[in-house]
Amino acid sequence: MKRTKLLAALAALMLILAACTSDDEGAADTTESVDLVQGGGERLAAVIDADVIVCGVNDGLPGFGVVDADGNYEGFDVDFCRVVAAGILGDASKVEFKPLTADVRFTALQSGDIDVLIRNTTWTATRDGQEGATFLFTVFFDGQGMMVPASTGFTTLEDLADATICVLSGTTTELNLTAVFGARGIPFTALVFEDNSLLQPAYEAGQCEAWTSDASQLAAFKSSIEGAGGEDQFIMAEIISKEPLGPVVSDGDTEWAQAVEWSVMATVQAWEFGLDSGNIGSYSGDDPNILNFIGTDDFNPGLGLPSDFAVQVVTQVGNYEEIFDAHIPAIGLVLEGSPNNIWTDGGLMYVPPYR
Repeated sequence: MKRTKLLAALAALMLILAACTSDDEGAADTTESVDLVQGGGERLAAVIDADVIVCGVNDGLPGFGVVDADGNYEGFDVDFCRVVAAGILGDASKVEFKPLTADVRFTALQSGDIDVLIRNTTWTATRDGQEGATFLFTVFFDGQGMMVPASTGFTTLEDLADATICVLSGTTTELNLTAVFGARGIPFTALVFEDNSLLQPAYEAGQCEAWTSDASQLAAFKSSIEGAGGEDQFIMAEIISKEPLGPVVSDGDTEWAQAVEWSVMATVQAWEFGLDSGNIGSYSGDDPNILNFIGTDDFNPGLGLPSDFAVQVVTQVGNYEEIFDAHIPAIGLVLEGSPNNIWTDGGLMYVPPYR
């Protein structure tokens, strides 16, 4: 008797639920839920089907992302776009580069205009929580600094009281400037620009007494200004923030995020193993961890990547050290003593084991 009553109650409940979802509002909610589920795991398949990675980049930052005289993209971040293409598609050239300003980079990611953002973008709690973004492995540890013409004699932040300071809009740099100077009671005026192609000439023309940005960017532009015969520049020693930079993908697609992240981390793992573009394809040892890594030991971790993805990444683009050395020393930065060095040499480059 109790069982009969229970079944009858369940049947009535199902009828009520069916009625609730039969109107327009309920149907729309159901469709939206289906769309979210379908959109949550299709990026990897879509990229493989399209046979190209659309990568959001910077096109005006020496060392990280620039366009040369022949229209070719080059730089540290640009090479990590190629890393993703080599790892997932087996061909580092299968990248469509999409230059983005800081103001629109997250909009492009949220709208699906790009597959991955690799554009000197800082990982913060707010961005992680409010931009629909998933931040992946940090490929460059940076911090915000301050640059002034050497002739000013300024060496500390306090020297910049009442100064006009050039800064990019839509960046953590702008927020940090306000927070740090406000906390110290240093009055200043911010002169805000959309991108560096507008900021640099304004700075060189004396429209602002200082330029604040990530220390790596300041080093790049210091080199550029002085190399072109401009005034000597001085970068203050004080770093006022933490700026972990790395690839970013849209929220809600773990499969895609894993494929991108492990492609990127392969450059560090290869470096740790002593494998580079010249020797990874000819490894003949018997280290089981390396055999797993290069795909010759029938190892499949289920990441949606080809078994030889690491070989393709490193052969075609390089390990992390090779990528760094190809671009970053030219702007005056080196690995030795840097947080971007391998963990076995005192740096922060450390990845989970590939096993």
